[in-house]
Amino acid sequence: MKVLMVLTSHDQLGDTGRKTGFWLEELAAPYYNFRDAGWEVTLASPKGGRPPLDPKSNEPEFRTELTHRFEADAAAEAQLDSTLRLDSVSADDYDTVFYPGGHGPMWDLAEDPVSIALIEHVVRSGKAIALVCHAPGVLRHTRTPDGTPLVAGRDVTGFTNTEEEAVGLTKVVPFLVEDELVAKGGKFSKADDWQVYVVTDGLLITGQNPASSGPAANELIALVEKART
Repeated sequence: MKVLMVLTSHDQLGDTGRKTGFWLEELAAPYYNFRDAGWEVTLASPKGGRPPLDPKSNEPEFRTELTHRFEADAAAEAQLDSTLRLDSVSADDYDTVFYPGGHGPMWDLAEDPVSIALIEHVVRSGKAIALVCHAPGVLRHTRTPDGTPLVAGRDVTGFTNTEEEAVGLTKVVPFLVEDELVAKGGKFSKADDWQVYVVTDGLLITGQNPASSGPAANELIALVEKART
């Protein structure tokens, strides 16, 4: 199986002067779930090359066994150094797609026509897709062929309003993931803050927060493997 993981290229946290990017656990945990399942992983980002890491995700309290494993893995780091430009990849070359979060995607991937088109193509092709934490926000402009918002009537989750409030960025982010998915007609549900929570609606998988990224990847693996049999 081949999975395309799409990372952000955006590194500015609004007008705060602080850095952002992708969240390390949300890359590392799914990456190794896919690799350990025998899958081939390709990394891509809008600008290609080394995507920006949210420095906060590498602070001691947020590091995990798998983030340590990733940083010690020369092959994984080499992949991260040379992500493909998103406009150079074709969804047809992959069995499924996974979007890690971090705040970065809210600025670039959510508005990127290449990302929007890729997601819409994956869904039209009958392939599964998973997005976690802030990444479900990149669905905000995606639509079905008849023009309906992609999430309308679908069960979804993502980084919640209360989690955003807890990290003090409610007034910084361009939109709130929970509010945006609800506004687009999504049937949003959630667990308590920071608890593992994954929602599957057909071939669309969404995870609430960093801790949900590994479980969301496992759900995606199960869904794709089941479709093969």
